Amino acid sequence: MMIARQYLSMLSQRLQESPAVVLLGPRQVGKTTLALQLSEQWPGGSTYLDLERPADRMRLDDADAFLRAQGRKLVILDEIHRMPGLFEVLRGIIDERRRTGQRFGHFLLLGSASLDLMQQSSETLAGRVAYVDLGPLQALEWAPNNLDTLWLRGGFPESLLAANDAASLRWREDFVRSYLQRDVPMFAPRLPAETVGRLWTMLAHQQGALLQQSRLASGLGISSPTLDRYIDLLVDLQLVRRLRPWSGNTGKRLVKAPKVYVRDSGLVHALLGLETLHDLAGHPVCGMSYEGFCIDNLLAAAGNMVTPYTYRTHAGAEIDLLLERGGKPWMAIEIKRSTSPSLSKGFEIACDDLGITQRHVVYPGTDSFPMRHGAQAIGLVELMQLLQKD
Repeated sequence: MMIARQYLSMLSQRLQESPAVVLLGPRQVGKTTLALQLSEQWPGGSTYLDLERPADRMRLDDADAFLRAQGRKLVILDEIHRMPGLFEVLRGIIDERRRTGQRFGHFLLLGSASLDLMQQSSETLAGRVAYVDLGPLQALEWAPNNLDTLWLRGGFPESLLAANDAASLRWREDFVRSYLQRDVPMFAPRLPAETVGRLWTMLAHQQGALLQQSRLASGLGISSPTLDRYIDLLVDLQLVRRLRPWSGNTGKRLVKAPKVYVRDSGLVHALLGLETLHDLAGHPVCGMSYEGFCIDNLLAAAGNMVTPYTYRTHAGAEIDLLLERGGKPWMAIEIKRSTSPSLSKGFEIACDDLGITQRHVVYPGTDSFPMRHGAQAIGLVELMQLLQKD
């Protein structure tokens, strides 16, 4: 089964605006499939190289000569982090082609999200490269009447399309193991993969909780600065989201700790050994897992036009997801895993403190209806569609 991704048109547009595009995302999220779909419709033809294949790497022994010989083709370089030295070669070819009037659509570079990769590409290809982040499948790309399956299994295509829940869980467990055995040593050779795995599992147990840095560091037997590096790695690989606290001036004492989420809900459930919806419904992580699932989907729909925050005061006023636009608080979102959602007084106080009129409560239903404190109950897909329009 082929799932149509909304990113295909976006990727094509970015390649028509920039000489090179870096497509970043976790392994097995569908980067190669998307790139090959694009290559089939690219007007000037394309050349695809997988830099994990020795035969393809040999073709780049003289990278400058080989890449120049491709003429006006779109060259797709998969697993680009395997040969970061190519960026210098790409810069020279891009500049030469620009001088001949070929300004856009030269290279599509695919890689797991790596801080080193982004730094090297942005430094070497400054002004020549655009970035597209590809995450797991979103609710807008899946059957709206079957969102619970997407929530349970997560958005990695092989997990989502597995024959049954048991096969899906096995795939995700293997995925976690392969990341710890392969990607962590590759991207962070000085960080012990076993400790990173323990941290990943601890974050799943504490899904959506305020980051208690000293407590986590103590539990792992490491220092707080070392813990920062571990979390930075998981964030950089797009496996964990660190939702920063809003820090504007309201005259209130604000909680300054970020919230931390394992980004893909299916990985949360795999790390906790939860196979079925029944297992999930009876587990303490259920509500926070749904909150993280909704947040990741909403931010994918909102794109780069908003900046996300969490908001909490020491007096108890709280907003699950605060969206800032144009430098000002714009929308407050509360997330409830209940078909009869209710709101706390703290949500109203927080919205009033920030002067927010757009107040939404995401819940598992599809009907929209008004609630107390000027809020509107709304389904996840409906709010994603609203965010895309705005």
